[in-house]
Amino acid sequence: MNYRVPAFLLAFALTAPAALLARADTTALPSTATVDQATTSKLVYGLLSDSRYAYRPRPLDAATSQDVFKRYLESLDSGKQFFTREDVDRFAPLAERTGTAIRTGELDPAFQVFAVYRQRVAERVGYARRLLKQEPDFTTSERFDYDRKDVPWATGAELDELWRKSVKNDWLRLRLAGKPAADIRKTLDKRYATLLKSVNEVKGEDVFSFFMNAYTRAVDPHTDYFTPRTAENFNQAMSLSLEGIGAQLQRQDDVVVIREIIAGGPASVDGTLKPGDRIVGVGQGRSGQVEDVIGWRIDDVVAKIRGAKDTQVRLEFIPAAEGVDGKHRMVTLTRQKVRLAEQAAKGETMTIPGAGGEPERRIGIVKLPTFYQDFEGRRRNAADYASATRDVSRLLAGFKADKLDGVVLDLRNNGGGSLDEAIELTGLFIEQGPVVQVRESGGRVTVNSDRNPAVAWDGPLAVLINRGSASASEIFAGAIQDYGRGLVIGETTFGKGTVQNVVPLDRWPASEKERFGQVKLTIAQFFRVSGSSTQHKGVVPDLAFPASVDASEFGESTYDNALPWTRIAAVPHTQYGNFAPILPRLETRHAARIQSDREFKWWEEDVQQFRTEAAKKYVSLNEAERRAERDKQDMQRKQRQEIRKELGLPLDPLADDGNDDGLTGSERDIVKDAAREKAAEKRPDPLLKESASILSDAVNLLEKDRPLSAQVLPQSTGPGRWAD
Repeated sequence: MNYRVPAFLLAFALTAPAALLARADTTALPSTATVDQATTSKLVYGLLSDSRYAYRPRPLDAATSQDVFKRYLESLDSGKQFFTREDVDRFAPLAERTGTAIRTGELDPAFQVFAVYRQRVAERVGYARRLLKQEPDFTTSERFDYDRKDVPWATGAELDELWRKSVKNDWLRLRLAGKPAADIRKTLDKRYATLLKSVNEVKGEDVFSFFMNAYTRAVDPHTDYFTPRTAENFNQAMSLSLEGIGAQLQRQDDVVVIREIIAGGPASVDGTLKPGDRIVGVGQGRSGQVEDVIGWRIDDVVAKIRGAKDTQVRLEFIPAAEGVDGKHRMVTLTRQKVRLAEQAAKGETMTIPGAGGEPERRIGIVKLPTFYQDFEGRRRNAADYASATRDVSRLLAGFKADKLDGVVLDLRNNGGGSLDEAIELTGLFIEQGPVVQVRESGGRVTVNSDRNPAVAWDGPLAVLINRGSASASEIFAGAIQDYGRGLVIGETTFGKGTVQNVVPLDRWPASEKERFGQVKLTIAQFFRVSGSSTQHKGVVPDLAFPASVDASEFGESTYDNALPWTRIAAVPHTQYGNFAPILPRLETRHAARIQSDREFKWWEEDVQQFRTEAAKKYVSLNEAERRAERDKQDMQRKQRQEIRKELGLPLDPLADDGNDDGLTGSERDIVKDAAREKAAEKRPDPLLKESASILSDAVNLLEKDRPLSAQVLPQSTGPGRWAD
């Protein structure tokens, strides 16, 4: 039976690049594409060059060929630290063949370039490891310029100098962390060897994926190619569920280690496995042969562990407490569907003290990391399919039962997700009405509306956004703002105003199994009900916090081939409120409050310091200078912690663990690193607290000033009934 993933609309910001992960041996790299990859290349070309599918199709002409090849080089060597200028010059004939290669599926250029890349990595790693024989001189006034985005390709001699400084910086970081020279040599030698091993273990399917994504990204920033395996991971991320044992895994050295046990999953219920345990073998069923997986790529190990619900998997492991040479143990687990609750909507209640005779307010907080939906579960009409709207609705029902005074929906760093979820979530706060307009490539505009008259929350509402809020987040925040349904607080959003559709490529050859992968294809542009696009401009908050990141560094405007901003006609919609008359008073109260809010002021200082450092684009390689900077930061953290104690403020759980340890993620103790990550979630959040305070201010002002309330909220009934 041919299984086909249904196409659906998506609203996404960014897709993370594929990680290069190590195995123990070296994979022989093919010189050309497989038959299936050649077919896939032709299918992708057909999609991206056809206006029936792509919103902005791009002909694969000479200019596009050069662009694709340039993006391919940069995807492999974004820091321009491996390929030489001479390499790039020699690649010129291959660049000219790029268009033909994609159209015909004869992808030799991609594999030829990667073979050179693998060779250059080996040369650079060998050079870096030789540099470790002599301890660098840290008394000089050298600096390491790490931002190489706009620099030209370097000569071999220039790369020698770049790597010398890079190694010196790596050594200095570990030296400042208190590591002795012998340990530094050992750590860095292993780090560089792991880099080489990672590149040596890249397989032909990875090279093909890199090349296809260079092509898709040449069309627009949000079109992506997914191999069958990455498509499966993408669908699991969207549905917040998978079928497996319920453990978060991480690779360390040549072994896959358990980073976290997911609550409610088979591993958690069984109780045998613990964080830090090393998985060394995997067997299928209760009696299947156990395969040694030491040195395997983590995605290959995960593929062995995952499987159909109610099937068994046997794991051979070494308990964390017994060290790497400990006794091997066995456990058999029955796979089940595991809900990834960490990315689901979460709620909490925040109490805002009254001031100047005003009452204390209790504000409900909803943190929504993504607009998730189990598309397959919804298609099957499953009773328990994952849905952001469903989860938020349950939280709002609890807030309503507790008679809270307002709700803040936190969409910071929410990069988007399901377009349907953005529409339905908006419907929780408004009665029936349009939410977003979608314009297709042919110019036809469709108005997507909330058709459910029920409202889950009709009280005071604020939406907290930042530069990381994108796509579906912008649809929701823009609709709330256009309806005058709530206050929008924070930073201007990412500025992504395009809609993607996931297209399974197996639908055309009608294959019996998933062979060709999927394309996440830009098929439309969305517009607010006001007619304005969020493309480039984003959603501008009603009340702004200082920008934590420069728009020139992060956001849609940083893409050289993003669609331009435009607008279309507005559509009629209800105007529940107009917050313009109240904003000056809220600004005044906000400004006065943050003057005495230590955490908010510290956040402003940290943002300014970060932006100042980032603007430099270099670090000093002088030990005295770097140590002075480190000591200053350490003193600052300690002073702040003492002030928190004196004022009775919540302590920062990471105040004593804030110095750079010089290690990469895979070099740290996995259990401690996971615990630190959890502790970070409990750090003081002055922006969330201030957003709740602003909403509380709005409630108080409108409650005691009836003329102002009538001016701001002319709709006396229905959603937006802030004061009674």
